[in-house]
Amino acid sequence: MRTITFASSFKRAYESLVRKRPDLKPKINTILRTLAATPFEPMLQTHKLKGQLVGSWACRVEYDCRIVFDFVDRPVTREEEILLIDIGSHDEVY
Repeated sequence: MRTITFASSFKRAYESLVRKRPDLKPKINTILRTLAATPFEPMLQTHKLKGQLVGSWACRVEYDCRIVFDFVDRPVTREEEILLIDIGSHDEVY
């Protein structure tokens, strides 16, 4: 299982999203658990990003909600970390 860390940009976007859509909170939590355990689970539709976000990845929470993240290697512990960068609608995060 990978460690999940939260960038301040993700925290702000998450709080704003959950305020508008409290029904998404349990679904986001489920997606984050799945992402930590199996980042390429087909239901997540994990994919590489292009353009300004090249090098980052995204997964799907629901039809118009995405999580943008990076894989970060920690060579000392040999663990892979997932750094959550942003969450929101397709237009907001891309």
